[in-house]
Amino acid sequence: MIPVNKPYLPAFSKYSKYLEQAYARNWLTNNGPLVQELKLRLEDYLGVKNLMLVANGTLSMQLAYKVFALKGNAVTTPFTFIATSSSLQWEHIRPVFADIDPKSYCLSLDSVKKHINNETTAVVPVHVYGNPCDVDGFEKLRESHGLKIIYDAAHAFGVKVNGKSVLHYGDASSLSFHATKVFHSVEGGAVIFRNSDDYERAMFMTNFGIDTSDGSIVSDGINTKMSEVHAAMGLAVLDDIDLILAHRTALFELYLKELTGYVRFPVWHEKSNYNGAYIAVTFSSAEQCTKVLEGLKNENIIARRYFAPSLNTLDIYCAQQSGSCPVSEHFASATICLPLYFSLTEKEVIHVCNTLKRYL
Repeated sequence: MIPVNKPYLPAFSKYSKYLEQAYARNWLTNNGPLVQELKLRLEDYLGVKNLMLVANGTLSMQLAYKVFALKGNAVTTPFTFIATSSSLQWEHIRPVFADIDPKSYCLSLDSVKKHINNETTAVVPVHVYGNPCDVDGFEKLRESHGLKIIYDAAHAFGVKVNGKSVLHYGDASSLSFHATKVFHSVEGGAVIFRNSDDYERAMFMTNFGIDTSDGSIVSDGINTKMSEVHAAMGLAVLDDIDLILAHRTALFELYLKELTGYVRFPVWHEKSNYNGAYIAVTFSSAEQCTKVLEGLKNENIIARRYFAPSLNTLDIYCAQQSGSCPVSEHFASATICLPLYFSLTEKEVIHVCNTLKRYL
């Protein structure tokens, strides 16, 4: 069977060497040395500052919302994983869905502008499949409307725009280090803040609001800390990250070469690079998409609709919405992600492509 995804596992000997350090120190959590090392190495690798490691990507978004004291509603995309909107609703911020751009599959700036009202305090765009949003356009919106822009950058590890990390844009960006991501720590995530003051406020919040210098409680807080065990995996994976990105990007480009003219791909940001996070293909209809999915499954190739359903159609959100998102709804029904992971071979990619063509 060829699965849709498979976690990257570094050599166990490499992982165990990092774990041995945690054992030798008898220090397993509470901002330990491995977490501190991973933070510094990621900041250096990604070219960012104010990076804060957390236990998972969803918590990184919720922490950012708390730091900015968001209220009312936030405009976001329905074409994303459920965590983007559920993290808002969990914090009592109403998600308002704007439609997506039919070329990039990312949140449409024009649609966002139509949904901003007096209760809107933020916009939460997603770099879908690692493809950057219209970051320059959202930057202008941020300045003109005084809104917070918080990017869900779960897929965008290692992605650059205009020669600098996409994580530089907005007031904050959230990364997921879940096991299925390009870079992972089994479970984990990070939030990157534009301003150091916001980062410092988040540091207090993540440790129950306690000032570690004197033990005083200075704010409301929660526990979002990453453990040393998870940081050890992150460090071991980071040792191999250039190899991982190069291979996944090569497979991504092979898919583009083999399937161009047969299916539709998202139009990539013209000033950005690929990172091989996902390979998404769109068919002419939901019926054709279902036919290909079933055909691939018959050949022991696992693909899946991603993202589906369009979140604005879910019952938990329908009562909050005043309109449909037809572009998102179409792409949710007609788009799948094909297998893409580090141990996948070029021969297997060719097999997937030939099988897909046959069922088309």
